[in-house]
Amino acid sequence: MTKSKAEVLLAGVILARSTSYLFTKIGLKTLDTFNLMGVRFLVGFLLLFLLFHKRLFHLKKKTILGGMALGFSFFMVMTAELTGLKTTPTATVSFLENTAVVFVPLFEAALRRRLPGRWTVFGAATALAGVALLTLRESLSIGAGEWFCIAAAMLYAGSIILTDRLSRQDDPLTLGILEVGFVSLFALMASFITETPRLPAGGVEWGVILVLAVVCTGFGFTLQPVAQRYTGVERAGLFCALNPASAAVLGAVFLHERLGWRGLLGCGLVLASVALSRLGVPKQELEEESAA
Repeated sequence: MTKSKAEVLLAGVILARSTSYLFTKIGLKTLDTFNLMGVRFLVGFLLLFLLFHKRLFHLKKKTILGGMALGFSFFMVMTAELTGLKTTPTATVSFLENTAVVFVPLFEAALRRRLPGRWTVFGAATALAGVALLTLRESLSIGAGEWFCIAAAMLYAGSIILTDRLSRQDDPLTLGILEVGFVSLFALMASFITETPRLPAGGVEWGVILVLAVVCTGFGFTLQPVAQRYTGVERAGLFCALNPASAAVLGAVFLHERLGWRGLLGCGLVLASVALSRLGVPKQELEEESAA
């Protein structure tokens, strides 16, 4: 897979997961946090097992541990995200969690002990401005829910970096499937310890679970390691900005929400941020991609 194709796939992954805020918010009205998470990821894992069960036979210990590490990492992300969604508007959650576009290059620079490239910094700053225009309608107050969202952003940035490292050492699709299974395992364990878990009841709850399991989990989570194997970690972090942009466009199309000049400018800045970061890619690398 070429880098360009991987970035198209990564964009699709991010766009698929951008629908999760709305459906999760609906699910949290009647289901507890870990209960919702556990059933969602369990259904997603069972569907993936039916499709790719041959990949899960004769697994190496390294692959299992890698999937467990990714699963725990994203379990922490989802815990912070869902806790924030309980008391915080979805637009605010979308903005704060996707400040990961800034945390990724900062964390990566700290790990590599070097400053991020200037075009990466410009791209991240442009993306952050675009996300702010898309999501912030009033002054942002910081409460408990917002702090959970900020924690989710930092955890998500760490998960993106961890995915980058592990996907280059093992089969990324198998890692993605195991990741989904382990998120379910950790969530169900937490649910049995802290909640009174139950199966979804009625069409609304099952509808929410199926959409989250198939679109946001089966596609959105499983294929992220595949896409990240062929693209840089800083570029992957920048693609987080597509999440709120997609949510805003979907709201305008299906819910007749008005984007206005702020929304249109925000979408433009998000798209511009991807182009800006592309300016930092060496010319030789771009020529190799075009030839592939």
